[in-house]
Amino acid sequence: MSQGPRAWLLGRLDAFLTESQRRLPPDELSRYRVLVGGTLCQVVLNLVMALSASFFQEVSLPRFLLGLVMAVFFGLVLVAVRRGRSHQPAARMLCGLFVAGYIGATFAMPHPAMASHATAMLILCLSVYLMGVRPGLIVTGFFCLNASVLLPLSLSGFGTLEPLFAQPRLWAAGMMDALILLLGWGVSALFCFARDEAISTVRESERTLSSLLESTDEPVCSLDLQGNIVTANAAARRMFRLAFGRDVNPGDALDQESSEEVRATWRASLARVLGGQPVRYEIPFRQEGRPITLDISLHPIQGEDGRPRGVTLFGRDVTARKAAESRLDELHRNLVDMSRRAGMAEVATGVLHNVGNTLNSVNVAATLVMDGLRGSRAPQLVRAVELLRENEARLPAFLLEDERGRKLPEYLSTVSHHLVKEHERLLAEMQGLARNVEHIKAVVGMQQENARFGGVVEQVPVPELIDDALRLHATSFEQLGIRVHREYAELPEVLVDRHKLLQILVNLLGNARHALMESGRRDKQLSIRVRRDGAARLLRIEVGDNGVGISPEHLSRLFAHGFTTKKGGHGFGLHASALAAEELGGRLSCESAGPGQGATFIIELPLREQGRREAME
Repeated sequence: MSQGPRAWLLGRLDAFLTESQRRLPPDELSRYRVLVGGTLCQVVLNLVMALSASFFQEVSLPRFLLGLVMAVFFGLVLVAVRRGRSHQPAARMLCGLFVAGYIGATFAMPHPAMASHATAMLILCLSVYLMGVRPGLIVTGFFCLNASVLLPLSLSGFGTLEPLFAQPRLWAAGMMDALILLLGWGVSALFCFARDEAISTVRESERTLSSLLESTDEPVCSLDLQGNIVTANAAARRMFRLAFGRDVNPGDALDQESSEEVRATWRASLARVLGGQPVRYEIPFRQEGRPITLDISLHPIQGEDGRPRGVTLFGRDVTARKAAESRLDELHRNLVDMSRRAGMAEVATGVLHNVGNTLNSVNVAATLVMDGLRGSRAPQLVRAVELLRENEARLPAFLLEDERGRKLPEYLSTVSHHLVKEHERLLAEMQGLARNVEHIKAVVGMQQENARFGGVVEQVPVPELIDDALRLHATSFEQLGIRVHREYAELPEVLVDRHKLLQILVNLLGNARHALMESGRRDKQLSIRVRRDGAARLLRIEVGDNGVGISPEHLSRLFAHGFTTKKGGHGFGLHASALAAEELGGRLSCESAGPGQGATFIIELPLREQGRREAME
């Protein structure tokens, strides 16, 4: 990636510094960079002076030697920068060379303009910045001495060319130049004081922030644009050490020891954050051999130009919460299963009780039919038919001459009448049996339609029950960025079937989550209000969202069995919730201003008091 001129220049200056110096705080690093930059400029200028000495024939050799010697001295300043424990020795060397060179130039080129030359003010400000206010005052004193005393003396030839005070205006100008230099030092000192105060304020804020981050038990890190660690608090360092068996160092990549799947998810999330979008997700890993679930929040660090300069990472160990949610889900499933089993037991008991007596009649009818079939004359009719077949060749003679043949027609007539009566009797018994069976079917159907487990009616704190329902959806609400607003009026505990009301609330919250997820809104909001309608003695629970809303033509069919507007929905949840609300003695309704305007589901339940319940019992 290409870099700008500023980054290129700072990189070249940092090349003259050691690794430890490059890690110094910004204010200290800036002094080192100014020190190196000023020294490099002087090295280059003196080398240019030495190389250009041939253009000055009269002073070529002295100019060459002077430029070379000064370049060597300034080169020694660069050596002192790298080897010194602080920048002060090198700064003193640089400022000393500046002062010596400038005063030497005063004697080499005596002129009134030398005292007010801009170079003097630049060296003065540089000394104050590099060494501090007091050392800078010493440097300023040399320049003031040079402007007010040495330069006038040099111009008078130290009394040899003219009397020392022959030009009082020159001495007055020198004093004025010294005063201006002192004012320049004062302005530089004020700047340093303001800068030091600002730095102190920033460092105090940094210490406060660092103390705050270090005191939290949650891991907090700052990352660069490549996702490498810049800083990490104690919790993050401890978690990294427990997870990977070593300390975290600046420049380490968080995903360097992760699986490919986790690494791909991390890279995708990092790209989204650098695009300006905060990201939050959960990542599982193992710590000391046990599974850990970490809730990660990533936010971009914006620069002055609005472009991301890094990423902040806030983590939270949600293992205990996930385990609690899992136990709560399991408890809810167990409660539902227990309710279902209890209802099935009650239905079975009712069916057995109502069908028992009918089964006795069925048993009697079946016994009579079996006895009738056992005493039937049908086998004898078969014997008569076989006798006819045996005498088929002489059938007329058999019926006229044979004693058995002459009796056979009368026998057949008697058996036929008997079979007709037997058929009528068995048919009557079978009709009675069929009626009993139909009665059993009617009893079973009636029980299936009306049988339900009424549950245990108990004193329930409704706000706590609502919070239990919210906890079942807490993870998905957080991942989707749904903000929950609670507004609970002060209410006494209500007599209600806890599990039925919990199931209604869980279903309504799930529907609200789907509506908010499908809306695509950034400001997903869910509101829950609980209040008391004193006039009607009703408990009113409102579950509202700013999701996709409901069309007016759908409101009338919303609670019908099988009706749904969700993809993959079965149309049973709201229907079952409405039935459950009716079983609790209340009702479930819905209000919506239309598509995109959100919806509000309202549960209205009768307020029953403990005293009234005991009186009824």
